[in-house]
Amino acid sequence: MNTENTKAQMRKGILEFCILSLIDKKEMYVSDLIDELKKGKLDVVEGTLYPLLTRLKNGEFLAYRWEESTGGPPRKYYQMTDKGKLFLAELMTTWTELTESVTQITKNDNPTETADSAFQPNS
Repeated sequence: MNTENTKAQMRKGILEFCILSLIDKKEMYVSDLIDELKKGKLDVVEGTLYPLLTRLKNGEFLAYRWEESTGGPPRKYYQMTDKGKLFLAELMTTWTELTESVTQITKNDNPTETADSAFQPNS
């Protein structure tokens, strides 16, 4: 099994949640989003981000406005809608429940036992 593929799928699954969380804090331009995601160790390219932003806008979770730029073409700044804020609140509840469940399931009840020693045959 390819662990890189599994890790990519896990990151992909939470990307929408992360994007909405960032835009909820302040309206953002695409390059700002990419920078913030990279700070959080989620490397995302524009080709991944634009379709997701379009889908969120079409779902009425995001809106945008154009702002003139001194160094190039106008920039599209995304902001949350009321519907987006409600959706994000639902995602936050789900995320909290999910992380608590995963932590409960994956916690090591025997802290002195490491993953390697758990698979060692008895001598």
